[in-house]
Amino acid sequence: RRFDYRPKTDPYCQARYTFCPTGSAIPVMKEEDIIEVYRLQAPVWEFKYGDLLGHLKIMHDAVGFKSSLTGKNYTMEWYELFQLGNCTFPHLRPGMDAPFWCNQGAACFYEGIDDAHWKANGTLVLVTTISGAMFNDMAQWVKYDNETGIYYETWTVQASPDKKSTVWFDSYECSKFIMRTYQKLADLGAVFKKIQTNYTSIILFSGEPIYLGNETSIFGPQGNKTLAAAIRDFYSPFKPHQSVREFFVDIFKIIDHVILNHQFYLFYNLEYWFLPMKSPYLKIIYQEVPLPVGSKASFGI
Repeated sequence: RRFDYRPKTDPYCQARYTFCPTGSAIPVMKEEDIIEVYRLQAPVWEFKYGDLLGHLKIMHDAVGFKSSLTGKNYTMEWYELFQLGNCTFPHLRPGMDAPFWCNQGAACFYEGIDDAHWKANGTLVLVTTISGAMFNDMAQWVKYDNETGIYYETWTVQASPDKKSTVWFDSYECSKFIMRTYQKLADLGAVFKKIQTNYTSIILFSGEPIYLGNETSIFGPQGNKTLAAAIRDFYSPFKPHQSVREFFVDIFKIIDHVILNHQFYLFYNLEYWFLPMKSPYLKIIYQEVPLPVGSKASFGI
C-alpha cells in the first residue's frame, strides 16, 4: 500500500544502531556521465557476526554506483529504521491497549562503497551501465518510493511451498527495494547482464487469511476485547531483552501458538489478519529472481 506522506517517528522507537549514519542527498549527475551499477549483497549483520547468517542464506541487498566522470562511488540500500525485531513484532506498552509498532523502513544513500564488506562474504558485481540522465530520473523515483512506501514487512505469506502457490501477502524489505530499483532502471532503458541473482525470503505458510480489523475496530472503545486480548497474548512472547529463562519459556509459548494451535496474527498495511498456519509453518529460501527487462515503453528511449 502507498501512503500520502511519511509520519514522524515516535521518540519511544529507539535503534540500537543509528539508521543511515553517514547518509547524504542523492547527487545530480551530468547527463552525459556513464554510471556503472553494481549488485551488492552480504549476510545480514555481517559487520557483527561475519558470515554466520550467510550460511543460512539470510542476506541483505543494496546497489552501488560509480561515476565515470568523477570516479566517485555511492551505495544505496533500504532497511528498517529501528532494526529488524522492531519491524517484525510490536511493543506491548503499559497503559496502551493496542500493540505499538516501530516498523518504518526507508532508503539510505551515501558516498562510497565498502568493498571489503560486500566482497568478504557476499557479492559485488557489475550488472549494467546507465547514463547520468537515467540516474537522475531514478533519483526522482527513489524520492517518490521512499515517501510513499514507508512500512517494513518481514514476512511473505504463501498457501504452500509449491512455487505456483497463492501468495497471500508479499514482504516489503531490502531485496524488494533493490528489485524495484532494477526494474525502474530497466524501464528507463538499462540493459542488464545475464547473471544469476538470488534473494532471501522468509515465508510463513497459511490457509486463507481472515481479516480482523484495524487498531480502532479491535482495540478502540467499541472494539473486540476478546480478540484484542488474543492478539496481545500472541505477541507477548516476542518481547525483547529477555533473560535466558524467559527466552526458553517464550520459545515454548511461540511453538504452542504457531505449531500446536496453528495461529499467527499478522499486521499488514495497518490492519490485522489471522493466519491459520499449516506445515511446514516457516521456511527461509534463497530464491533466484532474474534481472529485469524494460517495459515496451522503454525501448523508444
